Parts: sequence; structure tokens; C-alpha cells
Amino acid sequence: MQKIPLDPDVADTAPSDPNALTPYDHEHAVTYLRLLDANTAGADWREIARIVLHIDAEREPSRARMAYESHLARAKWMTEHGYRLLLRYGWPVPD
Repeated sequence: MQKIPLDPDVADTAPSDPNALTPYDHEHAVTYLRLLDANTAGADWREIARIVLHIDAEREPSRARMAYESHLARAKWMTEHGYRLLLRYGWPVPD
């Protein structure tokens, strides 16, 4: 069985396809969960960007903010819609 990466590097923006789970979504499932937890706990977005997304908001504020917002939006989409696709089609199987 394929293992889910625990702390993968992130792109500047998360996927936004509302009708499909992408390989990026599968690879970043733990990232999405960490974002949701930190956001629910009221953590500052700059701290979340630094710890979860590995982007320094002090050095790259625009990039950090864009990455944070797009990944958090995708994480929320996963909880509202994406999970249905997981239930329907399952997790990807190894090649």
C-alpha cells in the first residue's frame, strides 16, 4: 500500500478543480489536515505558513499568504466535497 507523505513540499497554490481529486491532493492530505487543525486552533496564518507550508511569511509575505489561502480553501473543499470522491473512487493504488 502506498504511504501518504507526512510533510511534503508544497506548491505556491493548491489545486482548484472542483470536480476531481488530483495527485497533489492525495500527496497533501496530511498537509490539509494540519492546516485545518491549526486554523481551528486560531493559529496565526504566518505561523501556519512557516510550519506547515515551509514558507517564511516575513521574507515572502505575498507568496506565503497566497499559498496559505489556496491550501486552506482546498482543505475545506476536501471536507465538504472531496471526501465524497474518496468514498466513491478510493485512494489511489500503487502502480
